[in-house]
Amino acid sequence: MQRIIPVLIGLVIVLAVLSSCVFVVRERDSALLFALGKVRETITQPGLYFKLPPPFENVVFLDKRLQTIEATEPERIQTAEKKNLLIDSFVKWRIADPRMFYVTFGVNDRAAQERLQAQIRDALNASVNVRTVKEVVSTERDKIMEEVLSNVEARAKPLGVQVVDVRLRRIEFAPEISESVYRRMEAARTQVANSLRATGAADSEKIRAQADRERQEVLAKAYAQAQGIKGEGDARANSIYSEAYGKNPKFFSFYKSLEAYRAAFSKASDVLVLSPKSEFFKYWNSAAGAKPTTP
Repeated sequence: MQRIIPVLIGLVIVLAVLSSCVFVVRERDSALLFALGKVRETITQPGLYFKLPPPFENVVFLDKRLQTIEATEPERIQTAEKKNLLIDSFVKWRIADPRMFYVTFGVNDRAAQERLQAQIRDALNASVNVRTVKEVVSTERDKIMEEVLSNVEARAKPLGVQVVDVRLRRIEFAPEISESVYRRMEAARTQVANSLRATGAADSEKIRAQADRERQEVLAKAYAQAQGIKGEGDARANSIYSEAYGKNPKFFSFYKSLEAYRAAFSKASDVLVLSPKSEFFKYWNSAAGAKPTTP
């Protein structure tokens, strides 16, 4: 029994030494192998590796996955028009050079994020300060993101960091200028609306005048046609009357007298003061049309 205990202790020591000589690099990590405080090797491929036991060699692991930096609060940035904008952005980045990253930041990802946020803030200022509000919000938004990405990528590369993407998520006016901007937009829209109303009113008057002119032309043409038809009718009637008179003058005279009586006494209140010997009454007392004899 006394011999077994030393053997077990020896085995434990051997296993401890062996376990300290073996390390595993996972797919999501990079490893820095240090020999007496100096980086001896950078390992980026996953697998099982061997090293000398501490303190001769030790390993530091760094996360090589894609990471995101989101601004906690929008950045207040001024445009070329001296208008303050609130810009909310985010960044995608990863550790590209583990050795350089460790030299710069150690194993502190927070320090790297703060450095990148400061660089992004500087790059945004450089791109937004030379542009108008309209360019920042709409026309050159993509170009601003490209400029910021190029700027930050170049400045982050010496730190061992690769900046994959930069996006402007939201752009808003600062509260102190939002109201004035809305009032100007409202005034501009009102001016456009008034201009459209004035143009519509002018077009309406033009259309109405054109319609009135065409109406007068149609009425004049119709009146001329009506007068022509009426004249033709009168001429035809006169021709018929003349023909009838030629065939039987006495009947024609009698018929015209009846029409005259009908027109003269069309109402019960009509009164004529005439002499019975008048030519008007020649058919009144005699069907032959003879004048009444004097008693």
